[in-house]
Amino acid sequence: MNFNNNDILKDKSDMSYVCVKTRPEKASSETNKTKKRVRRNRKDAIIARNIQNKMFPEFQNFGNDVSTLLELSNATPIRSRGGVGYKCCFCPDEFPDAADLKKHTIEQHDSETKRGLIKGKYTSTILVKLDITSLHCAICKIEINTLDKLIDHLITVHDKNIHRNIKNYIVPFKFQGDELRCFMCHSLFNKFKALQEHMSTHFRNYICDICDAGFVTRTILLNHIKRHEMGSFKCDYCPKTYSTHRKKKSHERIVHVQSMLYKCGYCNEKFDRYQRREDHLVNVHGVRSATFNCQACDKICLSQRTLRDHIKRHHLLEKHHACKECDMKFYRSSDLTNHMIKHMGIRKFKCEVCLKSYVRRNALREHMRIHADDRRFKCEHCGQRFVQKCTWRGHMRAKHGEDV
Repeated sequence: MNFNNNDILKDKSDMSYVCVKTRPEKASSETNKTKKRVRRNRKDAIIARNIQNKMFPEFQNFGNDVSTLLELSNATPIRSRGGVGYKCCFCPDEFPDAADLKKHTIEQHDSETKRGLIKGKYTSTILVKLDITSLHCAICKIEINTLDKLIDHLITVHDKNIHRNIKNYIVPFKFQGDELRCFMCHSLFNKFKALQEHMSTHFRNYICDICDAGFVTRTILLNHIKRHEMGSFKCDYCPKTYSTHRKKKSHERIVHVQSMLYKCGYCNEKFDRYQRREDHLVNVHGVRSATFNCQACDKICLSQRTLRDHIKRHHLLEKHHACKECDMKFYRSSDLTNHMIKHMGIRKFKCEVCLKSYVRRNALREHMRIHADDRRFKCEHCGQRFVQKCTWRGHMRAKHGEDV
């Protein structure tokens, strides 16, 4: 049977023919709208980018400079340091050793791919991390020690156009052996993130007006300025208040939210504390972590901060927090707070078995081991076991003449 358009429109009783006519029109209309929307968004993006390029020409020049450096040298970019290792900027691969990432980038990604690293990202958030280990010019193969010397070489010897009158958003790194050191001042670090944050001391593009600290990008500076914002920030879950918003959020995350933020890159197991993940990496996956040795004793620390605190507390004997009730002084304010419980005398932690009360929760926890007969401290000489460490120490001193 043959129908013309008029017959289909007139015969409203047969809805199937009406549907045959209207559905393609509707689909076609939606397709056209989608195409127009895509063209409009693309046009808006081009307009915005052109405006941005006019307002911030140095970002466009910087992008061109990075492309030139990647094409004419063996410098390779690093996206970040992940759960397994150093992440490639151009694919999802990660490598525990930075040298393997360098080899992968050079062999697996061509010049066209590398030129797209900064394309379309002309904003103040740009931060290019470059591995310049064993740096050399790709044209004449001459070895060059620093990125600045490479730029001078490309300009003077090979007549390349690289801008010297703009801010530098490149942070260079060199990797030698298992140690993580700043190649500019030779400071030692146990984490790549800590080294990366340290590099802002050498590349001061943006300066904090409050403390004169320097930072590579404007975004890092703005995040830093938030640390100076003082006030009274109340916890959303309890009556506690904190002097900064950062301290408040840290308290909420650790005490109340307890979100599993730290993920193992090898098995994807999640942890609520950074140190628990680090212990997991060492004990389960055998990942070695850098250590820091105290020069005054045999103490081994896992971070520079821990070593610094150890030296101040145990060797320099810094104690700036004094108790107003007695003559004791403490290194940290938290130590003073714990000490003040003694003077308050409030025993709010009660044993449900013998009804003894304690000032601190830890003391009650130690006491409960008596009821559980948890004899975890063993004498290696006679095999006798003890519930409490102090009792074990007294036994070792009285019976075996050892101070432990």
